[in-house]
Amino acid sequence: MFAWTLVFHLIGLVFWLGSLLVATHVLAIHAEESSPEARAVLERLEMRLLKGLAHPGAALMVITGVLLVAQKPHYLRALWLHAKLLLVVILIAFDLRVYFRTKAFRAGRIEMRRRECMALHGVIALVFFGILILVLTKPFGRAVRGSLSRPLMPVSASTSFSPVLLQSGGTQGYLDERLHHGRTWCI
Repeated sequence: MFAWTLVFHLIGLVFWLGSLLVATHVLAIHAEESSPEARAVLERLEMRLLKGLAHPGAALMVITGVLLVAQKPHYLRALWLHAKLLLVVILIAFDLRVYFRTKAFRAGRIEMRRRECMALHGVIALVFFGILILVLTKPFGRAVRGSLSRPLMPVSASTSFSPVLLQSGGTQGYLDERLHHGRTWCI
């Protein structure tokens, strides 16, 4: 179940971030376009990207993100997740800024410049890279039990583990039942 939830979380990521980055780039082109026909086509494209792909992708990411944390609640103690969630909130704020600026630009209430659109594009990409780095490296302290961020360490024959300590997830870690080249490994 966790793997499928993660798959849909990543699908939401592709739709949300991909569409948001394309929409800001199209908006930059729209800001410089003078032809009324081309402007009308670009306006429709921007709204289709935002309403049809980016926002459903964002909703899918948020829903599956909540499900992922519900399946592994110990991640809530991880500082990298707190930082990631802060960046996700910032990303949602930029998404809403792009959406409302696009609507106002389309209605003729504001003027946008290419520079502003490309700045939004760049900031969104930087926030995304920050999220990606946090998820892949999981910095900020000790690993969370159950995560894959801890290295495998061989357990020597002289090491004694209490079954109670191993079952309760004590300080020595928990025993992985896999055998590798005749050794038992501790994660």
